[in-house]
Amino acid sequence: MILNALQSLLMFYTWLDFHYKTSNMRTMSIASFILLLCLISSTNARDPTREALELTIGIGNGSKDGKSSKACNLPLKLSCQLPGTHLANEVLKFADQRLALIYPVIQKFKSVITSDPLGITQTWVGSDICSYKGFYCDNPPDNKSAIAVASIDFNGFQLSAASLDGFLDQLADIALFHANSNNFSGSLSSNIAKLRYLYELDISNNRFSGPFPAAVLNMPGLTFLDIRFNFFTGAVPSQIFTQNLDALFLNNNDLMIQLPDNIGYTHIFYLTLANNKFNGPLPRTIFKAFSSLAEVLLLNDQLTGCIPYEIGLLKEAVVFDAGNNQLTGHLPFSLACMENLEQLNFAGNLLYGAVPEVVCELGKLVNLSLSDNYFIYVGPLCRILIERGVLDVRNNCIPDLPFQRSVEDCANFFSHPRFCPRMWSYNYIPCHHFPYTSLIPEMAPSP
Repeated sequence: MILNALQSLLMFYTWLDFHYKTSNMRTMSIASFILLLCLISSTNARDPTREALELTIGIGNGSKDGKSSKACNLPLKLSCQLPGTHLANEVLKFADQRLALIYPVIQKFKSVITSDPLGITQTWVGSDICSYKGFYCDNPPDNKSAIAVASIDFNGFQLSAASLDGFLDQLADIALFHANSNNFSGSLSSNIAKLRYLYELDISNNRFSGPFPAAVLNMPGLTFLDIRFNFFTGAVPSQIFTQNLDALFLNNNDLMIQLPDNIGYTHIFYLTLANNKFNGPLPRTIFKAFSSLAEVLLLNDQLTGCIPYEIGLLKEAVVFDAGNNQLTGHLPFSLACMENLEQLNFAGNLLYGAVPEVVCELGKLVNLSLSDNYFIYVGPLCRILIERGVLDVRNNCIPDLPFQRSVEDCANFFSHPRFCPRMWSYNYIPCHHFPYTSLIPEMAPSP
């Protein structure tokens, strides 16, 4: 194509040389076609070894009779930069072969990003991958002299892409992947199970959907999993609760499961299951996790049944929140054993009876929320906490306190008796500073 164009221009040049009498006229006419020649050569360039097309145009001083005189060369030198020659001639040199292998992976992912309001991907250029914004390099565990991408932190970048497939699962040396507060969607590839070094995975606050990412069940090195604020649906495999996780954040999805008995064997320090569709009773075996659980968030689920006294054995718990469920029965006295407890929330349930005074004695308690239940009595110690703003018992059935339910509402509730099994266990306080600890069995017997 370019050859044909050049031949046509040559013929036109010959015609000009024949028809125009002065070199100035020829020069002005030919100059108007120089840009056209540049455009044609740039559009059709195929030789990556050439950076520019150079032409020197000579114009004769002959006449129409064909008897040309001595030719003169115009001081016109055409130099047209060919497209893509900079990239074609630039040899990318990587600090390590591992970086060279993931360079095309990153560039492919960059090409599928549909929105980048902060201009993050503008830094993803060249061979210095370790300087890309969001990418962090280190020595991989299997070769301390090598350099690889070990960590990615896209938190708050506001990037949009239809999937992470072909990117995350191809980062063979990745140890930490944090990408919360973006607009990534799709589901997680099962190939992430092959990422042998990955121990922290945070994809919270995105638009992921589909079933629970079961691939994480085959990642024994994973210690931190955060998939909250997405659109995952369906059942959660019970095995996730027995993995060697330090933190498990599943809240604000559309997940469902009856809390399994094996939840009591977890090593998790932080467990958030809130704002899903977890249902059924709190498992009695939850006390087996007492040495590890520091924060438990079960609010806005569909939990039912009575609160087992074994919950009081969660001695390391700082936060326990089971608000807005359908739990019923009495508060167990065993809550007094949760000495590190700072926040306890059972608001918005179907609890009744008296608020235990021993619970109000907890020294570190800063927020005890029992509103929107059906309690009928609070003692003097609990009233002190009400005055301090620590205890909230609004919208209950306590006769002498303000902001309570109507008499009709309370009467209707108590007209439908609710019974809990093992009622004898609700007065047990299974911790060392009570003199009758030895009389309390390790676990309450089945009814």
